Amino acid sequence: MSSQHPEQKAEQAADRLPAQREEERAEGAAGRSHGGETQQPIARRGMFGGHTTGDTSGFGGLVVRQSPKMSSPRPYGGPRTSGAEGEFDEVADQLERAYPEFGAAIERVVVDRGELTLVVRREHLLEVARVLRDDPKLRFELCTGVSGVHYPEDAGAELHAVYPLLSMTHNRRIRLEVTCPDADPHIPSIVSVYPTNDWHERETYDFFGLIFDGHPALTRIMMPDDWKGHPQRKDYPLGGIPVEYRGATVPPPDERRSYV
Repeated sequence: MSSQHPEQKAEQAADRLPAQREEERAEGAAGRSHGGETQQPIARRGMFGGHTTGDTSGFGGLVVRQSPKMSSPRPYGGPRTSGAEGEFDEVADQLERAYPEFGAAIERVVVDRGELTLVVRREHLLEVARVLRDDPKLRFELCTGVSGVHYPEDAGAELHAVYPLLSMTHNRRIRLEVTCPDADPHIPSIVSVYPTNDWHERETYDFFGLIFDGHPALTRIMMPDDWKGHPQRKDYPLGGIPVEYRGATVPPPDERRSYV
C-alpha cells in the first residue's frame, strides 16, 4: 500500500502531463475570449504599470484588464441585507420621487460591500445634493468630504470625485460619484449645499487637478501655490521631485538607471 496522500498523487500525475504548445495556449485564450468570458481591454501590464525602469516585482508578465462598469439590479437591499428590498431601495425610490430628472441625472446605481453609490452626471450634481439634503425623507445633512480618484485608462472619465453622505436623522450612509474627462476637469462645487466641503474641494483640486466651478476660493491647500502638477495622479512621476541632500541631488526612482 502506498503511503502517499491522494492529493500528492494527483499533483505528481499533473506534473507528468506534457506542456502545452504555444498554438494550443493561443487557441485556449481565443476560446475564452469568444465564449462566456468576454475579455476586457488591457488597463496595464506588470504590477505597477511602470515603463521607464525594469520590473523587479516579479510580476512583469501580469496583465491587468479594465473592469467593466458595474450597475446593480433591483432590489438593492441595505447595508446588512441583500436579495430583498431594503434601505437602499427606499433612498433610490424617494430620490426618484423628489427629483423628476432622476433618470437623466443618475448614470448608474452600484451596491457593493454593503454600500450604495449613485453615479451622478456632473451637470446634475448640485441639484441632486440639494434634494438629498433637504427632502424630509432623505435628510443627508452632512457630506464628510470629497475624494479624488484617477483612472488613466477610463477614457473620457479619467477623473472621479466621490462624496460620502451621512443622514443623522435616519442613520444612513450613501455615496455620490461624479466623473469628468482629463481634458475638461470641471465639476460643480457643492460648497453652497455643504459648506464643510470648502477645504476638501481645495485638497482634491490640489492633488488631482479637479476644478470645482463656483468654489469661493479654489487655491492650493497643501502644495506651494506655484507647484506644477498634481501629486496624486497616477501619471505623476514616481518618487515625486528630485531630492536635494547636502548639495547633491538624488533623482526620483523613475529617472534612475535601468537594471534591464
